[in-house]
Amino acid sequence: IFMRIIMGPICDNYGARLPMALVLIVASIPTAMVGLVNTAGELALVRFFIGIAGSSFVMSQFWPSRMFSREIAGTANGIVGGWGNLGGAWTQLMMGTLLFPAFREYYDGDTEKSWRLICVIPAAFTFTLGLILPFISDDAPLGNYSEMKKNGSMDRIFFTTSLRSGATTNTWILFIQYACTFGVELVMNNAAVLYYTSEFGLSTDEAATLGFIYGSMNFFARGLGGYFSDSLNIKMGMRGRLWLQTILIVMEGLIIIVFSFTKTLSIAVVIMCIFSIFTQAAEGAIYGVVPYVSKLYTGSVAGFVGSGGNVGSVIFAFGFRSLDYDKAFLLMGSLVMASSLLSFCINIPCHAGMISGEDNHAVIQARQRYIDRKEEERRQRMEDQAAVGTVVTERDNKGENDSDNC
Repeated sequence: IFMRIIMGPICDNYGARLPMALVLIVASIPTAMVGLVNTAGELALVRFFIGIAGSSFVMSQFWPSRMFSREIAGTANGIVGGWGNLGGAWTQLMMGTLLFPAFREYYDGDTEKSWRLICVIPAAFTFTLGLILPFISDDAPLGNYSEMKKNGSMDRIFFTTSLRSGATTNTWILFIQYACTFGVELVMNNAAVLYYTSEFGLSTDEAATLGFIYGSMNFFARGLGGYFSDSLNIKMGMRGRLWLQTILIVMEGLIIIVFSFTKTLSIAVVIMCIFSIFTQAAEGAIYGVVPYVSKLYTGSVAGFVGSGGNVGSVIFAFGFRSLDYDKAFLLMGSLVMASSLLSFCINIPCHAGMISGEDNHAVIQARQRYIDRKEEERRQRMEDQAAVGTVVTERDNKGENDSDNC
């Protein structure tokens, strides 16, 4: 939580490239050291430092917002965030279903040695990516932040200014709503396996596979939420984005409540997949709004909102520890639905709200320029395709004439 908050202003000043590389390298070290843990205190300490890796989410949402126009920020952020979260699902599948059984068999059933060694594998991948990332990427379309500051194309942004300017009322509303979307996803990544083992008597391997299904919806759902947010923005402006995220959050909460009353395994899996889709689509829609809250301090806003997901997971986790599963899901679904009402309080300067206000002239013009640019690109593609088709036809006709002459 703390790391996500401070990484926002750091991104505003230094860009996402170097902070991302540093976080990956640093987080890989405690990940590799999990196998050395022998006490609960050591485990808590290692997990604390592994939590540094969670701050990489801020860079992954700030970076697309910096590289792409705000008109497609929802799609870009949704794809990046969704595929990032998909990594959690793949890790769960790889570690619990593939690597652990394989290591256990290799070491003649020695489960302790197996789980201690497998953590080195994701650590090695993370460390390697952190090393090469600065050399294969840029901070922004105009280049790296250090170069842009030297040539005067951007100013220095102070940490405290970014932190203070990013903490607006709109930011805190999105913080709460993200707590009720990504917070739910984080809880389900952990609770799904325990739920299926305790409620339906599945083995850990079988439950891990079903848990992977929940996370695998990130392959398309979060990006889809961002895409629809962008599409409605073109037609309705900010009002379209806000209505979409509100409806998605309501549906998420409603289906969680339905899930709490499910008593058969097959139906539980189907309902889980449906509420996973709505949860992750809502996450994508929320980060379609984030770049508009503060254009200059998008990193700070992304950090605050992103930390809301971790706060939500902590709160919901207490519910699962204190209550039976059906009551915990019922409570979680009710809180999620209640959070949707906060969308009516979002008021972004120069943009329409859910039921009042209008986009100002500059916003409408910017949206129209984007539409005109996309239309020109579409027309150019059609002309290019037509030109290629003409060349192919002339070539074919020439070939036929040559054949006749022969």
